[in-house]
Amino acid sequence: MNETELFQRAGLAIAIGLLVGIERGWQEREAKSGSRVAGIRTFTLVGALGGLSALLPGDLTLALCFLGFALPYGFFEWQRARASDRVSATGFVAGLLTFALGAYAIRGNMALAAAGGVVAAAVLAERHILHAFLRRLKWLELRAALLLLAMTVVLIPILPDRTIDPWNALNPREIWLMTLMVGAVSYGGYIAVRVAGMRRGLLLAAIMGGIATSTTVTWTFARLARHKPAAMSEVSAAILAAWVVSLLRMSALAVVVAPQLLIPLAAPIAAASSLLFIMGALAYRAAGKTESGGLVIEDPFDLSLMLRFTVLLSAIMLLARTFSGGESGLFALGAISGFLDVDPITLSMAKMANADLPAFLAVSTILIAATTNGLAKSVLAIIFGGWRLGLRLSGAAILAFCAGVAAHLSGPWF
Repeated sequence: MNETELFQRAGLAIAIGLLVGIERGWQEREAKSGSRVAGIRTFTLVGALGGLSALLPGDLTLALCFLGFALPYGFFEWQRARASDRVSATGFVAGLLTFALGAYAIRGNMALAAAGGVVAAAVLAERHILHAFLRRLKWLELRAALLLLAMTVVLIPILPDRTIDPWNALNPREIWLMTLMVGAVSYGGYIAVRVAGMRRGLLLAAIMGGIATSTTVTWTFARLARHKPAAMSEVSAAILAAWVVSLLRMSALAVVVAPQLLIPLAAPIAAASSLLFIMGALAYRAAGKTESGGLVIEDPFDLSLMLRFTVLLSAIMLLARTFSGGESGLFALGAISGFLDVDPITLSMAKMANADLPAFLAVSTILIAATTNGLAKSVLAIIFGGWRLGLRLSGAAILAFCAGVAAHLSGPWF
């Protein structure tokens, strides 16, 4: 490395130590002079020491320097623990980490070293928040998070990323990713309800979930209405909000790829979204006037329900592949694709519109996919939420469909 880069890396090593030292010094600003093992000056020097050690030749030299620092520093921390009658390894680990980051700033990626210093300082600074979080954390929440992480980190890498059936319909990794998305939405809804309350929490979780998949939001939240019919209005408002977000997201994807679709898409999407928004707002208002009976989401992560969804999704994918063969046309393809997801067909039509596909055909196919997707979500609402919720959402979907069709047929191409 040249002299300029060397000075930059050395400055970064010192800056990391200074940042951690500021945080440590602030945390112990009330302590008596001489009672601290390390403060702002010491941590700054520790970062510089790590950087200087990394400049020495050989990995063994760096390891010996690290050991030569760790042993006396650990001794001083032990002496302090004895004198204060408090057992904590945070200061010791912070010192070791500062040394290591200082050394990595010299030998490794500077951006990663800087990020490590910032994260370390942030974690040290948020001690009270983290401890309060642990005190409020329930076993079910921890178990659900660990299970979701295990299903992601352990299973995703070993699942084949290819179709495994004779019809080329079932990709295990894609199916499991959709299943994990279900779990993430369910867990997010649980956390949102716990933090913001049933009415606002469900609405917030549905809006965020609708950005990813409104279908998942629909059937995941619909089961709450089955368990507690008094929460029908809260659940309806949340699901309708996710549908509105889904329509807007779908339109945004199409317009980003093919800007010429903005005008033909604007009228039908605006008409359908406005109608769904009004019905969602009315349901949200009704939820504020009634008591939901103290609905509590008992389990943030229902594994059996997720596995049932995986089976259902696989069956739908097989049916879609079976009935999409041959020259069925764009409209039939859009209708079949919409039962699973609107994003793939939306992106496909937008790309084709950039080539030679007329805007009318592209928009019509996208709207057909959105319609069948709404039908599929209504069926899922009936299956998982019961007839009352299902019929309410089906009615909203039909009205939105009629409004969208009317706006689409009134376009300049007719």
